[in-house]
Amino acid sequence: MAETRAGFVALIGEPNAGKSTLLNRMVGAKVSIVTHKVQTTRARIRGVAMQGDAQIVFVDTPGLFRPRRRLDRAMVAAAWGGAADADIIVLLVEAHRGVTEGVEAILEALRERVNEGRTVVLAINKIDRVKAEVLLALSARLNEAYPFAQTFMISAERGHGVDDLREWLAAHLPEGPWLYPEDQIADLPMRMIAAEMTREKLTLRLHQELPYQMTVETENWEERDDGSVRIDQVIYVVRDGHKGIVLGNKGETIKGVSQAARAEIAEFVGRPVHLFLQVKVRPNWLEESERYSEMGLDFKDGNT
Repeated sequence: MAETRAGFVALIGEPNAGKSTLLNRMVGAKVSIVTHKVQTTRARIRGVAMQGDAQIVFVDTPGLFRPRRRLDRAMVAAAWGGAADADIIVLLVEAHRGVTEGVEAILEALRERVNEGRTVVLAINKIDRVKAEVLLALSARLNEAYPFAQTFMISAERGHGVDDLREWLAAHLPEGPWLYPEDQIADLPMRMIAAEMTREKLTLRLHQELPYQMTVETENWEERDDGSVRIDQVIYVVRDGHKGIVLGNKGETIKGVSQAARAEIAEFVGRPVHLFLQVKVRPNWLEESERYSEMGLDFKDGNT
């Protein structure tokens, strides 16, 4: 009988490097929210991908950046925590942006924080945006800066090179039994995934700073006799003015968000969904430990 393999793979990189897109591509379903805004992923969302006899458990970490607020610090701590626990670390770098200050800081942190013997691979993403010679020069420069076990050229959005990366990861995981049931694709509770999906729709519709001063929690999840689900969610904002923005003129914004989120949650859970959204002003939610627990973050990690 073939040996099974299983292990954790952490995806790290700057905000917007394409980690969530890669995770969703690897898993074949949408488990991590994807928006054009940075710092979208807050919790370490795990996605589970099967490859032959191997089970790859992906840890999608928040983007690594210079933290300013408590929430930022908790997110960065979660990212390095995810990397520290993983069997393999994949550093994603955007081809067209190259070695930015942020990438240099991550390389420095890898040298300081990651034990020798830990497998770290490089994935240069968005390769369709640059010429071949630029890619080769970038690869050479990054491999001089850090001893990567392997380098992959990929486009997470289009799927180029993703199969090669997944096959390599599967072959290099430790031998052992699978960590999750074969049909499970994420280890976050459904109520948290549903809240993330609603937050994604809000983030896509709202602009500037507001998305970072807002959080969504699922307060109630009720399985109904007819096979449908009733979901009650609350959107916390820090100011009255933000509440008005989230609601929109005659409630149009919240209505649009609700319809889009309901459709996506229903597709994910495979049954009809009744979604009810409420907006509450909570000036200090960014300083409340309970809110961090709901996001899967450690409040204490936000301390300076």
